[in-house]
Amino acid sequence: MAKDKKKVEAITSMEEDFTKWYTDICLKAELVEYSSVKGFLILRPYGYAIWENMSRILDGMFKATGHENVAMPMLMPESLLKKEGELVNGFAPEVAWVTSGGSEPLEERLAVRPTSETLFCDHWSHVLQTHRQLPMKYNQWCSVVRWEKSTRPFLRSREFWWNEGHTIHETAEEAKAETELMLNTYADFCRDSLAIPVLKGRKTDKEKFAGAEATYTIEAMMKDGKALQSGTSHYFGDKFSRAYDVTFTGRDNTLQYPFQTSWGASTRLVGAVIMTHSDDNGLVLPPAIAPIQVVVIPVAQHKEGVLDAAYGLADRIKALGLRVKTDDSDQSNGWKYAEYEMKGVPLRVEIGPKDMEKEQCVIARRDTGEKYFVPLAELETKVQELLKAVHDDLYDAAAKRLEERTHTCETMEEAKAMVEEKGGFVETMWCGDLECEMAMKEKAGLTSRCMPFHQKKIGPCKCAVCGKPADKMVVWGVAY
Repeated sequence: MAKDKKKVEAITSMEEDFTKWYTDICLKAELVEYSSVKGFLILRPYGYAIWENMSRILDGMFKATGHENVAMPMLMPESLLKKEGELVNGFAPEVAWVTSGGSEPLEERLAVRPTSETLFCDHWSHVLQTHRQLPMKYNQWCSVVRWEKSTRPFLRSREFWWNEGHTIHETAEEAKAETELMLNTYADFCRDSLAIPVLKGRKTDKEKFAGAEATYTIEAMMKDGKALQSGTSHYFGDKFSRAYDVTFTGRDNTLQYPFQTSWGASTRLVGAVIMTHSDDNGLVLPPAIAPIQVVVIPVAQHKEGVLDAAYGLADRIKALGLRVKTDDSDQSNGWKYAEYEMKGVPLRVEIGPKDMEKEQCVIARRDTGEKYFVPLAELETKVQELLKAVHDDLYDAAAKRLEERTHTCETMEEAKAMVEEKGGFVETMWCGDLECEMAMKEKAGLTSRCMPFHQKKIGPCKCAVCGKPADKMVVWGVAY
């Protein structure tokens, strides 16, 4: 058994070192491998399969709301990037540059896209002519490069994969509605597919996207109490349209500038799933995104009829439209149990000679370890019931953690002490001044996560930092 548990023993306990625990899971569950270029990761088949399932679900949601997929170049001229000053200033420290093509130096260096607003605007400036073409609602699946100083698998790497939506609209009202729609789309995805509850709100001006008029965010709480920004949606107004000369002939036959949005979610969500649900035995995956939703293990498979029985169960489960694997390898059962625990497979179905005599199988849940003896005639019903229970219980546990570790405080000192003692999020009133926001970061170690859509008044409604009257409630935390 020691050999069978070798992988699990190699995982550092999250109580001992949460950061090391996280990295151990990423490597031992075979999600990623480090490449020969520092800060760049290889997504291994199992890790990519998780992202592929996320992408497939999100892509369906985007298309259901009228968006089309496009592909933009990965390189952009420096002059194009510089047209909108805030954007280039915001990303300048992280931009990677191409300065030669083959052996010839380039006349103008090219930026490897850190984001694609400039590319979309340049495209629209050539193809948009009339209001009848609006809205243009595009989405792109791609990777981007940002030269981060410190990296960690999924959470922060120099190349990451994401979707980036870019839309233009005839009116500001339509663009603002789009911004809210897509934020809610991300929140619904986190709830329904990732079993992750999120806090929705608006970023402060200091934390908003470079060049945006407003940035909206979903913030999730990890098991260690830290925040993970899990998706953002930005309203740009017509600032980018003016900078890139994107115009259309309006209904009154005058030239007008369209109103723009962008929104994105990335492979950070894989990290969010790991740190929200997993344990010291490895991954715990919500069924919707698990590459293998059910694994079938034949027990004493050398005995007559056992393998055929296992294949038969797998075929019945596949007929439900589920992703199933039958492990008929010559590895021991103990090895198999540890392997699929590490991989986070939601359900394990076992069948052996004794089960066949009783016309039953055994189903084990990855999240709780509970085992159920299930009559073969009830297999389909029980599998679907348990998969739903896994998702619901994972979500409920995360929602309870979010509620219990969100604290209300009236002063910066109280907020600092609360996070140091209990971790999690802190709600306080804020006057809106940048100086107070910076003081909270420098003196209490907390950054503003968002101004929640659902505001409430705390105490005498005074800023937690300066004590002046305040009408904004902000959630603060330590963030990845």
